[in-house]
Amino acid sequence: MKCRNCGSENCQIINEVHTTGTDFSASQGCCGYILFGPLGILCGVCGQGRQTHNTQYWVCNNCGNKWRL
Repeated sequence: MKCRNCGSENCQIINEVHTTGTDFSASQGCCGYILFGPLGILCGVCGQGRQTHNTQYWVCNNCGNKWRL
């Protein structure tokens, strides 16, 4: 792969990870415990929208230019 900016072949691919959402809701866990006992704590995990997004880029080691294919 050649850099689009300087033409160098000294490039590498990197992976950027972005996460959105939450892991555990304490309020849902407490409500679940009150309603269903110890197993209700798992309600704090139910319905949570944690998502992971991976984006791959090429980076030139000479000029620092970053681009996607």
